[in-house]
Amino acid sequence: MGGIIIAMPRIEDAKKIGDILVSHGIQTVETCTTGNAVLQKAHQLDSGVVICSRNLKDMYFSQLQDNLPDYYEMILLASRDRLDECPEDIIKIGLPFRKSELINTVESILAELDRKTRKKKTPPKRRSKEEQQLIDKAKVILMKKNDMTEPEAFRYIQKNSMDSSTSMVETAQMILQWQID
Repeated sequence: MGGIIIAMPRIEDAKKIGDILVSHGIQTVETCTTGNAVLQKAHQLDSGVVICSRNLKDMYFSQLQDNLPDYYEMILLASRDRLDECPEDIIKIGLPFRKSELINTVESILAELDRKTRKKKTPPKRRSKEEQQLIDKAKVILMKKNDMTEPEAFRYIQKNSMDSSTSMVETAQMILQWQID
């Protein structure tokens, strides 16, 4: 799971937000007052969320966002009347905020980052020779019966596999079963 870095010009404010997160079971909370400290901590952790205000002691949030590693997301805390001035591609929470809004936002970002990290670490499963032969047989049937090209038959199996939430091998087996019936 990713870490949380809270950056506020006043360390007391950062610690209060950190206490809210920790009291709701969110761990790995770091606090700091400068953008440079955030960047140093971000490079020490695998991934995570930076929660910050518009202005830090040494840089604006936009400068920090430009220099954050790709595997980090930012939540900007700003007064509600200033949120419209912020870019659309950043997650924003208006001040004052509800604890539940902050907790839910952080948890959903961490879950998404965790999913992305696991997806990158897990290489796609290689098909066995027998599984590939099943798919090839199904493609031949589709090519003959439906006058499809090989890429069209492959795409047909792939699309039906996705639509039915089954593997391509299972979809090919269904096509072969229809051939027999």
